[in-house]
Amino acid sequence: MRRSRAMVLDEVWRGLDGVEALSGAPGGPLRRTVKLILDPLVIRPVQHPLCAPTVLDADGVALLTALVHARSDTLRACAAWFVLLKQVRRALRIAEGNAQDLYFQRCFELATMHGEPEGERGREIAASALREIHESTGGRTTAALKTFVTEPHRSAELAELLTLAWSRRPVADYGARDRATELLELLDACTLARAGDPADAGPLFDDLVENRTGTHRGIALWQIHAVDGADELGLTRHPCPRQPHLGASASTANLGLPFDRTVYERVFTVLQGSVDRTDLPEIPDLVSREISRSCAPWGLLDESLRVAAAAGSELALGLSPIGPSDPSGVRDPHGAADPGGMADSRGTADPGRLCSRVGAGPIDRERVCVSGGPRAAQRRGMSRAHEVINARWRREAYVLQARRLTVHLVGRESADIGSAGSAGEFGGLGVVAAELRVPWRPYLRRLWVRLHGRDVRELPVWGPDELWDLLDGVARSVMLDHRDRVKQALAAGVVAGVEARAS
Repeated sequence: MRRSRAMVLDEVWRGLDGVEALSGAPGGPLRRTVKLILDPLVIRPVQHPLCAPTVLDADGVALLTALVHARSDTLRACAAWFVLLKQVRRALRIAEGNAQDLYFQRCFELATMHGEPEGERGREIAASALREIHESTGGRTTAALKTFVTEPHRSAELAELLTLAWSRRPVADYGARDRATELLELLDACTLARAGDPADAGPLFDDLVENRTGTHRGIALWQIHAVDGADELGLTRHPCPRQPHLGASASTANLGLPFDRTVYERVFTVLQGSVDRTDLPEIPDLVSREISRSCAPWGLLDESLRVAAAAGSELALGLSPIGPSDPSGVRDPHGAADPGGMADSRGTADPGRLCSRVGAGPIDRERVCVSGGPRAAQRRGMSRAHEVINARWRREAYVLQARRLTVHLVGRESADIGSAGSAGEFGGLGVVAAELRVPWRPYLRRLWVRLHGRDVRELPVWGPDELWDLLDGVARSVMLDHRDRVKQALAAGVVAGVEARAS
């Protein structure tokens, strides 16, 4: 009997005790636990191909279960070390970086070497590990960044440099979907090559880089476009991107959309997400390069990364996880990219407006909400890349649940869903259902963050294989994020409430 890899892993994990520090609220493993510990250190899909597929056969299920159980003691010790490191971190008043990103793999290493932490000796080891981790920053800290950009004389110079860089942007009247045909050909060639077809995507990729197709598409996003502009892609809350501010503060819980972030926020996120900051430029270089980068097409300097962003946008615009295009051809005559009005001013899906409005034209609301919306209906001749991603996404159990929720919400007033009393009713599932209506937005936001990180570290995309791994990996990451949020909603009894009202 074939079973979902994620479901098997979740079931095995719930059978372990003492791993709560590595678990989410519903009891399953955190996404970072899977990404940083289970996959690379325990399951190792490359060494154990039976555990690699999304859907496992009986042998794969048995092997994955055995691998996790074999390291159960180490995983328990890893969780104990993580708890201890957080305690010592607070005692030392360390606030730099994300604790899970920085410590998960080090905790697994400590668990393998020392077992569970014991008494004062354990605290000494934890303190030593923390000092080693945080002293590897080489002065590249968020505190140093703030000091650098807030010094009055330097702040004025940086602001002047930012204004000058913005005024020198290349400007041209390009269409938002220019070069779509070439980009779709590249996506098709990438997926065919991955499937064993002799198609060679290399020349296509090289031609797009040489012809500066990524730059071309990036310049187009500085213009106001009624359809497929930067605002519709979820990259800015403005009709078109504005000159970024220098900034002097940031919070990972309240970051702006990619093109709306300040220079400070862009550098801040790079520092926060870096395990080893010694491979980064010094703070003055980071800031000056980020000023140039923030005023460049796509907010990126490397052309291969701009091509990746352009190809990713073409892929994202064809994503339709809720279902296939409406066979009736119903579409919004105004070309609204947010048919349900579900995105707030920052481009974030809002369950309070899910399917409450679908534009100015006469549209069958139920047909739009169920079929994938006007965006899906106006897309024809999807590439093979779209078929691969959409087919995988539609197999996700949470997508089916979100589809049922979408049908249930048709005809309800937006106030009913957005009110405080209903927040607990729909919870995270409502937010995910709304994001599935505009899937290109969470996809492109996550893609931009990854490309930006590569650009800062001067890591270009070298070829079509690496390009597809990047684009496909972002899709998987969005799916995993949705899956985790739905699990939390299910644990809170959201689905039971929805189904009771729908029956």
